[in-house]
Amino acid sequence: MFINEKLKDKLKDICGFNVKFDEPLKEYTTFKIGGPADILVIPNSIKELKEVLITIQDIDIPFFILGKGSNVIVGDRGFRGIVINTEKLNHIKVEGKEIISETGILLADVSDKALEVGLTGLEFASGIPGSLGGAIYMNAGAYGGMIEDVITEVRCLSYQGEELTLSKEELKLSYRHSILQDEPLIAVEARISLDYGNKKEIKAKIDDLTDKRWTKQPMEMPSAGSIFKRPENYYASALIDEAGLKGTRVGEAEVSKKHAGFIVNLGNASAEDVKNLIKLVQDEIYQKNGVKLEVEPRFIGEFIK
Repeated sequence: MFINEKLKDKLKDICGFNVKFDEPLKEYTTFKIGGPADILVIPNSIKELKEVLITIQDIDIPFFILGKGSNVIVGDRGFRGIVINTEKLNHIKVEGKEIISETGILLADVSDKALEVGLTGLEFASGIPGSLGGAIYMNAGAYGGMIEDVITEVRCLSYQGEELTLSKEELKLSYRHSILQDEPLIAVEARISLDYGNKKEIKAKIDDLTDKRWTKQPMEMPSAGSIFKRPENYYASALIDEAGLKGTRVGEAEVSKKHAGFIVNLGNASAEDVKNLIKLVQDEIYQKNGVKLEVEPRFIGEFIK
């Protein structure tokens, strides 16, 4: 890996003060867990992101694209390389029944914009804590709705900084999957197609889903959302609940007492605590039911073991 003062200066020339060194990543994740990144870069625009990618393409250095950090578990030793945070890519506009938005924006903010202009179809996304880009990456969904229901095309950058646009079909969206997981591509802007609706009805639906989330899920606690994907013919949370694992702890990581599908940070959990608790749950469920639970969040960076 090749990090020197010349590279640091180049990145600062592109992004100014939005380049940080040895930056703790726990402040950039909803789990509030994770060691430092060697370099954290926060581009102000798609143009700056493109320049960053071009700058590092010929250097043997790992990099990772981080949105709102809602579906990642960062190792306690952090990330050796460059983390590119897209939080400032948040420009959004409305054209008739379509919303065109950069992908660093909070998905819930896109849902709020839809409500503001009386467009329906994105209510399910109102409480999802991730970025639009992260939602596209994993085809996020909740309460019967998924990104694939509303997305029509996505503008991307290759890891070399080249631009291309993918249609919905080219995104190859399926349960918690998109082509972005298989190809060196970064979603930077998306076109979302919705329908005209009644603002009062849209707001009522959002309020109802918000109430359900806060009643049934540990929204007040740091977490990475649902920790396991839904296994075929089962619900992970039901299996965990039936196994009596609610409240099970490793260190300060706990299987939520409110919703068994969540692991929460009680205040000072380490990534190692979370990793070990995940394995404990997986082993127990496999032993009792013969079901292999697959982790939904991505493991990023260096772990102690």
